[in-house]
Amino acid sequence: MVAPKLKMRLGDLLVHEHIITNEQLMEALNSQKSTGRKLGDSLIELGHIGERQLLEFLAQQLDVPFLDISQRRIPAEVALLLPEVHARRLRALIIEDQGDAVLLGMSDPADLGGLDQLEQMLAPKTLKLAVVMESQLYEAFDGLYRRTADIESFASQLEEEYDQTTDFDLSTSFTDEGGDATVGKLLQSVFEDAVQMRASDIHIEPDENQLRIRQRIDGLLQENVLKENKIASAMVLRLKLMAGLDISEKRLPQDGRFHLNISGHSIDVRMSTMPVQFGESVVMRLLDQTAGLLSFDQTGMPDDLIKRVRHQLSRPHGMVLVTGPTGSGKTTTLYAGLSELNQASKKIITVEDPVEYRLPRVNQVQINNKIGLTFSAVLRTALRQDPDIIMVGEMRDQETVEMGLRGALTGHLVLSTLHTNDAITSALRLIDMGAAGFLVGSSLRAVIAQRLVRRVCEQCIEPHQPDSQELLWLTHLAGDVAKTAQFKQGKGCQSCQYSGYRGRIGVFELLEMNEPMMAALKRDDAEGFTQLAKANPTFTPLAMVAFDYATQGVTSVEEVLRLVETVDVTG
Repeated sequence: MVAPKLKMRLGDLLVHEHIITNEQLMEALNSQKSTGRKLGDSLIELGHIGERQLLEFLAQQLDVPFLDISQRRIPAEVALLLPEVHARRLRALIIEDQGDAVLLGMSDPADLGGLDQLEQMLAPKTLKLAVVMESQLYEAFDGLYRRTADIESFASQLEEEYDQTTDFDLSTSFTDEGGDATVGKLLQSVFEDAVQMRASDIHIEPDENQLRIRQRIDGLLQENVLKENKIASAMVLRLKLMAGLDISEKRLPQDGRFHLNISGHSIDVRMSTMPVQFGESVVMRLLDQTAGLLSFDQTGMPDDLIKRVRHQLSRPHGMVLVTGPTGSGKTTTLYAGLSELNQASKKIITVEDPVEYRLPRVNQVQINNKIGLTFSAVLRTALRQDPDIIMVGEMRDQETVEMGLRGALTGHLVLSTLHTNDAITSALRLIDMGAAGFLVGSSLRAVIAQRLVRRVCEQCIEPHQPDSQELLWLTHLAGDVAKTAQFKQGKGCQSCQYSGYRGRIGVFELLEMNEPMMAALKRDDAEGFTQLAKANPTFTPLAMVAFDYATQGVTSVEEVLRLVETVDVTG
């Protein structure tokens, strides 16, 4: 192809067409000199022009099409005609293979040097150029340039080595660039793929004739099946070495952790092994320390709820619980609260198993049951350390519950988690665990219950009409308003890997204790407490909060009904 050229310099063209002013151009040029960025990037960063507006203008001037690839299904084998390293460096993506030619999307079509390189790389195919938004390019890169092929290649290579010898050099170091050993390179690819796909967990599961590597993305597992089942033991052994576990012990579960730097991300890995029928299953929780701790605003908690939660956290004493099933984001919410409370004037002690995020100034204690360092033992000592605030990772037994409640009663703010389905049953669960009703009623101040629901992908959002069964459930939940409400769903696109969802948002309910509710707990009146809590005008159940999100187009009817299955919506 003949590389398209602008008749004038980009800045002069934009001024000539009255899209920007001469003063804005000069400001962008000065910014360009100091940052070294391209003029278009400087104009976008300064807010003088939008990315889409700039690229549509460029496409018009160069007489090439502008394409929105967010809705376009691009086959991975087509994109791979251009290696990832060159695609990211030149900000270019092959969108379509047309036989003798390829349709090439670029975010900077005026990059003549880049076009020359691409022509040489892709010869003898000719190039048909299109302009694509850079943000859409990088989303497509992450989805199309998966590490799946590398994982399969290294797995096959490792199996060949396994057939030749069973004496693996397990001491080979595992570095950011990948160790010399094939097993190191395989694990490197597994972690890179997980980080790229924003996975929260990696599951390595040996089966009789295959090995499954699964990733939990936005709460749901996605599976990659390898036929090389014999390599599982080598992978598990290397991971055990990295986590400092006993590599000779295969009959008992083990827990450990290690740290990695992957693709610019600082990742803490919590690892658990468990003996299964065909070897050992490994599950790894990935904690991205690079992203930092979320604030209440970033969790999706509404402003009015944030204000009420902050009021509860500002109390000098009492217990605040965060409740929900595993993986519902309880720890994230607790750490958001601790971050706001973390001041030089306050002594904070946490008792955790394990310590997930490291906080400056906070005294964090890691539980170790093997040596008797239990929740109750540490909590007993913590109360003698003159704390203002105590965070207990989980209320697991009667002794811990009672000590936490007494700590809250004697002038400390106690934060903790509990595995219950909703806020109302949490207070009753404390009593079921053996705590006296008067102690719960005197100490408990508030309970936050939460879930995570998937967000509808903003790139492919479209209207959704509930079917008769869905409408029946929604009407039971919200009444006649469900019949006239407007709902959305994701059609599925490149941006969301055709799932219709991208990211998750927290759904919260806050139960604040008042005098009648506290009195009901003190006299062990569970039914009376439940009715008073449901009648509390400030209390909105989880299911109704999720329904409101669905009417706003934030989540889908499918996600609301999935949440409804886990909570009590009667009464």
